[in-house]
Amino acid sequence: MITQLSSKIVYKNAWMTVREDDVAFSNGHKGIYGVVHKTDFALIIPFDGENLHVVQQYRYPTQQHSIEFPQGMHQDDPQIDPLELAKAELLEETGLEARSMIHLGSLHEAPGYSDQGFHIYFATDLNQKETNLEITEAGLERMVMSIKEFEAAILSGNITDASTVSAYGLLRMKKLLP
Repeated sequence: MITQLSSKIVYKNAWMTVREDDVAFSNGHKGIYGVVHKTDFALIIPFDGENLHVVQQYRYPTQQHSIEFPQGMHQDDPQIDPLELAKAELLEETGLEARSMIHLGSLHEAPGYSDQGFHIYFATDLNQKETNLEITEAGLERMVMSIKEFEAAILSGNITDASTVSAYGLLRMKKLLP
């Protein structure tokens, strides 16, 4: 167990807060712990019966393009219902609406330094509408991949987004794909 002795915010913007906590470990050692607080997000696995729908976008922190399942948070409304968030993100990034959204579970993004979690939804019975990208999603492209192509992209290192890979693993364990 780790006990918080004191806490102070060292950085804050519209998307995250970073705090530094003075802590005491169960063995008596004292130290500091940096914690990144971010609002939980929704990740959606869109499946049309044959193919997975993903997005590719440039990720500034890694300085590379990333293939991912559609995902996002709502910093203006952190208490938004996760299902409503998932529906909105799916439509925004892919232009897809799903008649069926199954909640697969929730995971933590990086519990070693962040409290951010994410809710995973399996979206099926898809209907194509128009996308409505946010201004910060300039250059985002929608892609359609077969299950075989998607798994090959993970194995080859072309898909490295941990939330995408872990969500797909959860989907496979629940045996919802053919």
